[in-house]
This record gives sequence, structure tokens and C-alpha cells, in this order.
Amino acid sequence: MIGLSIMLMGLVYTQPVFSLEQNNSSTAEQNRNIAFSLNAQNTTSNGSNIFDIRLQNVTTWPNIHSNVKTDFNPNVTSPEIQSSAFIHPFAVVIGDCYIGKLVLVAPTAVCRGDEGTPIHVGDSSNMQDGVVLHALETTDHGKNIDSRRFSSNGDRLLGNDSRFSQGYAIFIGDRVSLAHDSMVHGPAWIGNDTFIGFKSVVFNARVGNNVAIGIGSIITGGVHIDDDRYVPPGSVITTQEQADLLPPRVGSEYETLNKAVIQVNERLAEGLLAKAYDSQLTNLIKQRETLIEESMLAIDNANINSTATK
Repeated sequence: MIGLSIMLMGLVYTQPVFSLEQNNSSTAEQNRNIAFSLNAQNTTSNGSNIFDIRLQNVTTWPNIHSNVKTDFNPNVTSPEIQSSAFIHPFAVVIGDCYIGKLVLVAPTAVCRGDEGTPIHVGDSSNMQDGVVLHALETTDHGKNIDSRRFSSNGDRLLGNDSRFSQGYAIFIGDRVSLAHDSMVHGPAWIGNDTFIGFKSVVFNARVGNNVAIGIGSIITGGVHIDDDRYVPPGSVITTQEQADLLPPRVGSEYETLNKAVIQVNERLAEGLLAKAYDSQLTNLIKQRETLIEESMLAIDNANINSTATK
């Protein structure tokens, strides 16, 4: 029965602490109470909690698991996913990936922290369908590789920088929208409140805060896009001169787009998470009813056999 419970819970991966960090609506509060109640009451035969399922067994969560050990990355790390994030069962999160609060990782999105690491996705950001996060090696046989990581505030780090060990192959800030089929390939840094348009690519670049990147654009070549800039659809930005000539976001057709996209995806993450909890509760009730029926039948059969032998 426990195996069935684990299989049914494949609808969603969350951390074992059920503080959803959601709004104060009655639905959210109800689901928090349900989760805490289940967490307190339902344990397996060995004392572990049914809802305290961690990434100790790859087969439990085939789409969310640790990276493999390699000569360029000897550290085996499991993803760190905040409790209010929603990871769709057709999304993939591997290795040293941090997924923040209220992040929606949509079907076929991939965060693969197995080569360049780590990867950080900030609170209230979203990875829409088909998004890919991956990065070039950051270390090789124990040696740090220059310029393959950024600090959390966007500084590109040399291998001998004391901050390198705390740096990021990919850093995605808070409230960032990664639209359908876009790719961020590290080394890359994306600031807060930025929109990356459909099928756009950011590779080996720093993109500032409140930037809007139009559909089908390419940002690469080690460029740095300043805050509050607009990258028109179909742009190819490969030199710093091109980046410096980009127009302001304010006044563009993308001026307020990201705010609306963030609101939609936060609500989707909350709703999908609540639905998953409801499904878990329904399945658990059914399992309990089945266990009670089986126990009662076993008792009845034991009594019948005992009476027959007398």
C-alpha cells in the first residue's frame, strides 16, 4: 500500500515541510491544515512519514534525482526544491538545482545541474514548457574554470576568486519568466523581474533587472545587458556595443508583460499544488478504508477458523 501511495504522489514533488508560503485564502489554509494533519498522523511501519519521501531512491521520483559522479564534477547533489514550488511530472530536475518558492516548472521544462553547477531559480519565477537550463563545466578534475560562474549579484568570477565556491553556473533571479522553449545556458546571470521571450537563447551573458527580451532573440558573446532594457524580437546580440545601444523597456510593447505573466504562473503553482494535496488525501482515505476492510476480514476469518477447530 505504501508503494501505491508513493506512486500516486508522483503528481507533484515538494519538500517534506508543508508550509506552502501561499496567500491567506481559505483554500490555501485548508490545504495547509490537511498537509500538517497528514504529516503528523500517517507513518509507515518503520516510523518514517508517508509524506516525508526524499530523493534516496531514484525510482521514487524518476523525473527528479541527483546527478552522477564524473571526473569534472565529483559532487553528487540532489535538487533543493521549496515546498510551495510545483514540479510537473513531465518536467525534469537533476542535480545541483535550487528551485525557489512559488516557482512553476511546467511540462517538458528541464533544469539539469549535472555539468555546470550550481543552478539557482529564484522565488516566483517560472520555467514554461520546453525551457532548458544547463551549463558548461565549472570545474575540471578539481580545478575551477575561469569565468564559468557568477556571484549572486552578477559579478563574473575567476577560478581563484574566493567567492567561486559560492558562485552559480546559472543564476535566475526572482520573478523571472522563462517563456516557452527558451534556453538559458551557463555561464549566465539573469536579474530580477526579467522576461525571456519564446525560443530565445541566453548563453555566456549577463542580463540585468527588469529587462524584456523579445521572441526568438539570441544573447551571447559575454555581453552585459543593463537594467531596464528592451531586446526587440529576433535580435542577435553578440557584442557589448550592440548591448549598449538597446532601447529602454519602458515604452516598449513588453513594458508590463512580465508582471502579468508572473501573476498567472504563481496562481497556477498554487492551484496545482493544492490539487495535488487534495488528490493525496483522497487516495490516502481510500487506502485506509481498504486496510480496515482487509483487517476486519482477517479477524472474521480468524474467528471462523478458531470456531471450526473447537
